[in-house]
Amino acid sequence: MINLNFKKELHGSLGKMLLDIDLNIKKGEFIALSGASGSGKTTILRILAGLEDADGKIEVDGDIWLDEKTSKAVQKRDIGFVFQDYALFPNLSVMENLLYAAKDKELAKYLLNVTNLYELKNRFPNSLSGGQKQRVSLCRALMKRPKILLMDEPLSALDPSLRAKLQDEILTLHKEFETSTIMVSHDPSEMYKLASRVLVLKDGKVINDGLAKDILLKTQGSQKFSFEGELLDIKKVDIINVAIIAIGQQLVEVVISNLEAQNLKIGQKVNVSTKAFAPNIKGV
Repeated sequence: MINLNFKKELHGSLGKMLLDIDLNIKKGEFIALSGASGSGKTTILRILAGLEDADGKIEVDGDIWLDEKTSKAVQKRDIGFVFQDYALFPNLSVMENLLYAAKDKELAKYLLNVTNLYELKNRFPNSLSGGQKQRVSLCRALMKRPKILLMDEPLSALDPSLRAKLQDEILTLHKEFETSTIMVSHDPSEMYKLASRVLVLKDGKVINDGLAKDILLKTQGSQKFSFEGELLDIKKVDIINVAIIAIGQQLVEVVISNLEAQNLKIGQKVNVSTKAFAPNIKGV
């Protein structure tokens, strides 16, 4: 069991904000931290890893990592950290990067085989693709069989097909090592696929906490789908009003009524859904 109960004053773009966290995480859970940029997600990971201080208490399986008397050093916390920028040693080969974390050649060989990297074990990071570097970073984080694996948007720089493949590998290793995993992500599909529990943060506080399907699926009644997007434009085509909406990296066109065209504003966040195959749109 991981018990987090701490506070820290942060300085964001909108001024001071109090990060106030009180969480219990079970062994083997896969937690996704969601929320707007600046809500405190990455700071939680850094405090748990010992990279930033805070006021409060962190207890992991009965071992105190942080309280009013104790602040366990980073290297003494049983943590694996996967960064966005890979943080690999450029002068060490793939195998040497893993063995730097722990001198366990059998485990290193196993991890490289699972992630299809063994044939690249003697290559240096600058000769690897982004996806390969991220695999190496994940393998290195697991070399000490940590109690907690922290990942800060580890796949955000990769293309969708590669992200999907690495998500499968992350989930496989998470289950096999029974590691408690906490991941920061802005990708709903990624959180739904990987996480057993999603926490939504706003202004330093957890405002929603539950199963991925309950937090991420926003459909109501008999709706077939529901997506949130930004209204970019409303154009008139003959006598029909067509709304141009950005949903993720895609643009969609939705026919709307005259009343909707009058009430909606360009730049507004909107919800696009369908019920009985008749699309409708409303402001959110």
